[in-house]
Amino acid sequence: MSGTEEISGLTRAAAATALHAGYMPGFGNDFETEALPGALPEGMNSPQKCAYGLYGEQLSGTAFTAPGHQNERTWCYRIRPSVKHTGRFERIDLPYWKSAPHVLEDVTSLGQYRWDPVPHSEERLTWLTGMRTMTTAGDVHVQAGMAAHIYLVTESMQDAYFYSADSELLVVPQEGRLRFCTELGVIDLEPAEIAIIPRGLVYRVELLDGPARGFVCENYGQKFHLPGRGPIGANCMANRRDFKTPVAAFEDRETPSTVTVKWQGRFHETRIGHSPLDVVAWHGNYAPVKYDLRTYCPVGAVLFDHPDPSIFTVLTAPSGVEGTANIDFVLFRERWMVAENTFRPPWYHKNVMSELMGNIYGQYDAKPQGFVPGGMSLHNMMLPHGPDNEAFEAASRAELQPRKLDDTMSFMFETRFPQHLTEFAAKEAPLQDDYIDCWDSLKKRFDGTPEGNWE
Repeated sequence: MSGTEEISGLTRAAAATALHAGYMPGFGNDFETEALPGALPEGMNSPQKCAYGLYGEQLSGTAFTAPGHQNERTWCYRIRPSVKHTGRFERIDLPYWKSAPHVLEDVTSLGQYRWDPVPHSEERLTWLTGMRTMTTAGDVHVQAGMAAHIYLVTESMQDAYFYSADSELLVVPQEGRLRFCTELGVIDLEPAEIAIIPRGLVYRVELLDGPARGFVCENYGQKFHLPGRGPIGANCMANRRDFKTPVAAFEDRETPSTVTVKWQGRFHETRIGHSPLDVVAWHGNYAPVKYDLRTYCPVGAVLFDHPDPSIFTVLTAPSGVEGTANIDFVLFRERWMVAENTFRPPWYHKNVMSELMGNIYGQYDAKPQGFVPGGMSLHNMMLPHGPDNEAFEAASRAELQPRKLDDTMSFMFETRFPQHLTEFAAKEAPLQDDYIDCWDSLKKRFDGTPEGNWE
């Protein structure tokens, strides 16, 4: 795939704004794109002299020897090599951004938890200072597990840039619009869309419409990819063509800047004299991507019974155990419910996976009260959960006509690791102390008769 943007009549200093244009469709494709004509070498990766005096540099997202179908890398042709985008580092503290393992002795993570939306305040917050970690799982040092965050953004990063050496970030906006100016192009993001920012990619986050709030899944392990559809076949769920990767765009700005790096759970800052977003052309398959959740095509039961919620998986990040994910990203959106003689909401269950849910908009069918847009819930591994009494009563007594479940979009970060609450989640975030009471009014209906007691 290719995308070329002209800058006729513009100075290179204005290129970053002028070149914000479009996207290339596909997921995991081998793309090529150039912001200046002829900047991309033809037929080779590393010519003796690159056009425009650029430097050729490879960004590797996997080991060099990874199998071909898993191997990910991108060749960049940039104004300066990346070694000029860092200097001596000094440790800085971002106290609300935590990494696993993060287990607190005075915080109990064993339980069913739910939070109201984390409120905005008068505090001035950027993408970095506004990140609030809710849970951590696994171990960032061995590249296994994840962390779940809430972000609050009230202002753009000014001549400040960031990358994570620890993880890729799955960004799920709930309120407000953000712009991710990355080395490989520009992504604009709004609620009901998601973006994946790869490990090691430098970027700056600007506020387009705020204040902004949303969710982030920080993936320490193998990259997210599309799940195998199995008997479902080639279509439905998330289709590759609906994912969008940005075309090349670059900045040629000589201005004092900072670059913050997350490495092994700690934050380090270095100062440079220019923008690091200077990739004029690139080709490869390791790149940021966005996806509109409104294009997700759900599948489900069309006669009876309730399939496992895995049929709603948008993206999965594998572990070393076949069929068991390091992380699944699952979407519960608008859909028709038609199953006969069937309890239609999610059934009661406990399992080996830990489930952190977030509400983007609307009402979730298993929890008609209390789980509000911007809110979150956590049902940790091997802890039972399911519909509250109101949802159970309504679903058990409903006349089973075809019904459109409308105006709803919730998601789940599901991991094979137990999720541990941070101090912020346990003591500062608006925790609903009475959430567990939602099951108190469930009745014993067994009375020895086949019909049971439904009085």
